[in-house]
Order: sequence, then C-alpha cells, then structure tokens
Amino acid sequence: MMNGLFGTDGIRGEAGVYPVTAEIAEGLGRAVVEVLGRGNAAKVLIGRDTRESGLSLETGLVKGLMARGAEVIKLGVVPTPALASFIGELGADAAVMITASHNPFSDNGMKVFGPSGYKLDDIFERRIEKILLEEGGDGGVIEEGVVRDFPEGIESYVRMATGSVKGLDLGGLKVVLDAGNGAAFEVAPRIFRELGADVIAMAIEPDGKNINECCGAVHAAVAGRLVMEHGADLGISLDGDADRVVFTTADGAVLSGDRVLAIGALGLKAKDRLRHDAMVATVMSNLGLDEALRNRGIKVLRAAVGDRQVLEMMKSEDLCFGGENSGHLIFSDYATTGDGIMSALQVCRLMREEGKTLAELASVMDEYPSVLMNLPVREKVPIETLPGLKAMISEAEEAFGRDGRQLIRYSGTESKIRVLVEHRDAAVVDEWIGKFKQMISEELG
Repeated sequence: MMNGLFGTDGIRGEAGVYPVTAEIAEGLGRAVVEVLGRGNAAKVLIGRDTRESGLSLETGLVKGLMARGAEVIKLGVVPTPALASFIGELGADAAVMITASHNPFSDNGMKVFGPSGYKLDDIFERRIEKILLEEGGDGGVIEEGVVRDFPEGIESYVRMATGSVKGLDLGGLKVVLDAGNGAAFEVAPRIFRELGADVIAMAIEPDGKNINECCGAVHAAVAGRLVMEHGADLGISLDGDADRVVFTTADGAVLSGDRVLAIGALGLKAKDRLRHDAMVATVMSNLGLDEALRNRGIKVLRAAVGDRQVLEMMKSEDLCFGGENSGHLIFSDYATTGDGIMSALQVCRLMREEGKTLAELASVMDEYPSVLMNLPVREKVPIETLPGLKAMISEAEEAFGRDGRQLIRYSGTESKIRVLVEHRDAAVVDEWIGKFKQMISEELG
C-alpha cells in the first residue's frame, strides 16, 4: 500500500486524501528522526507555502517530530530554496518543505532535505517508506521535543540572495514579478527592489486558495501581458514554492526553460566558471540545446526527470550548473536546490553585463519543433507490457534516426502519461503525436 509513496519530488497529492494527510505527516516526522539516527538530538526545520492545508500538515509533522524528542524549528511561509539554505546555517539535521509546487491549491505535499541541504536520495526515502508501512502515524511519545519559530529566517535569505550577485545594480531595469500568490510573495519583490529594480509585482496577495491560480510559472503569459502594458524589460514568474522560474521577454513572449539553460551555461563559460565545460539537463530538454552548446564547446549531460536527479548527476560529475526545461535552474555554487529568485538574479546580471535584452540572450539557440502531450490514465501500467505502444516506440526510433526523438513516461506526481515528440520537421512531430495518442487511447483508455 505504501510503495511508491515518494514521487519525483517528495510526497504529493490531493490535500486531506492519502497520502497527504496529517496522520501521514505525523508518521513522516517520526520516520525522519529515526532515519537520521540522531534520536532526541535531532534538529528539524519546517517550511510551507501559502496553501490553506499547509497548517494541518505542519501540525502533524510537529507532533511526530516532537514525539521522537526532536528540536523543531518552524519558519512559516518561506521559499523552498530558503528552507534548504537554513539547514547549514542553523546546524539542522533535516528540513521538510510543505508544498505542491506548481499544482493547484487543492493539492499539497512534503519533500525532505537532508543535513547537506540536498533532497533525500532514494535509499533514505525507501527507508522512510518502510518505517511508515510498519508504524504508520501511531506510537506513543518517547521523549517530548521542543518547538520554536524562526521569523528572522527571511532576513538571512535576503542577504544570501543579494550576496549571490554582489555588486549588481538593477537601477533602470523594469521588471514584472509574478509571485504566483506563493511562498515568495513578500521576499521576491523586496529582493529586486533592494537591488534597485523598478518592480511591478503581481499575485502577491495569497488567501490560501489562489496559489498558482491564473498566475505564476505555469501561467507566465499573464506576466508577459503586463510586461507589454508597462513597457517592462522582462517578466519573472515563480511557482508556488519559488524553486523554479519562467521568463518573458520585453515583447511578452514566454521563454522556454531550455533557452534559459543555454543563457546560464554560456554566461558561466564566458567567465570561466562553468566547471569542465559541461552542464546537466534532463531527458525532456530540446535537442536544440545540445546542438547550440556543442557548437560553443559545452557538453550537455542528460539526467532523468526531476531536479533531484539533475543535482545527483551534477555532484557525481563535479559540475556547477544544470536544470530542467520546466524552469528549475541550479547554480550549485550558490544553492543546493533550484532557486527561482537567485536564478532570475543571475539572468538579470547577464543582461546587465552583456548589455543585451533577454530576447537577444535567448537567441543563442534554435529549438527543434516538439510537442509534449499529457494524457490522463486510469492506472500506470508498465509501458514495456503494452505491446502496441512498445512496438510503436521502436518504429519511431528507427524512423527518426538522428533527426528526432520520442520520450514516453508516466508523470511522477499525477495520474498522467507524458508523450514528447521532437524532430527537425514539424510535420513529422504532428504525425507521430497523433499516432501515439491513438495507441495510448486504445491500450490505456
């Protein structure tokens, strides 16, 4: 029953429905302390985004952690990257962020960071699942822990974020900043204003239900329209927990995450700060990224989907930059996870240093025509057991050769199958998207 509790980004689902319940949160708190092996010496941080269900999950977590004697520090509403950064600063053993990222308010989730500030790896997650399976959220108090608040945490994050672009003056830069009614609704506009930017802030009035509602990273075109209305230089749209960012240019166009990855890699290489002249993207990134960077002496490594997978490859290959085309950008010299605010500051820094518009910076690559289709499924039947789809994948691979690719996988957080088709010829993309859609309909319903 508990197998697969953790998806690509922690535990996530409909709030109040298994496994996103206060009872599971309590069990998670107990399990985290046990896995840490620190007993009543464990110190664990808790942060959350602005969803109304966050307080209930926080209460459950606190109960479970304190029942194992832990010292619990509540940071309240904070961006995920801020919470991760506080682990080292406060000498904590772990942190739990309560968020469902870009999902609607009706969802929520919990993702766990270890003592290094990185998300827990698969081994630790499986150990937590095993403990939850055996104990659930039950069990008496072993030794009562303590709990305290840390409201001054935001001040520390502001210093860290501005320090990552030391000396940057954004005076004269007009920015539309869409906080998505999420965790960065206060801190993001403040940081950009402190650096001198003229900030037009939107979606900064969370009410517990309006997080990501027609705003934020998944609705970046909204900020794009404001950019044109106000004659701004760019738009910056954050997701619910501010660990990813999507940009819009001065003419309101939404930039793909791959173009931003190219901007970041080339900017670091120009300063001789791109270690080993390589970066990490995921299997979802466009082939045009590889082509553009290869022509400039940069190698693109491919990780599985998920910013945790990107980070693991970055660490194993000793690289300092990577990300996902969904908007996660990881500058590991400054952060242990994706950070939408600091990534946006790095892009603004490059605009200033090179004297170019965002559109000019983004013109460094051409994207292959591609379509990403998301289809709901009743159950996630292993793809290799579906004869028709398996045969069609082989047929596509042979037909595409080096001119294109397909990628079919299940979502790690939703009951959906994702189909990506990419090719130099847009007509070929449309043809194969239609074929795959029909086959999936026949075999998965």
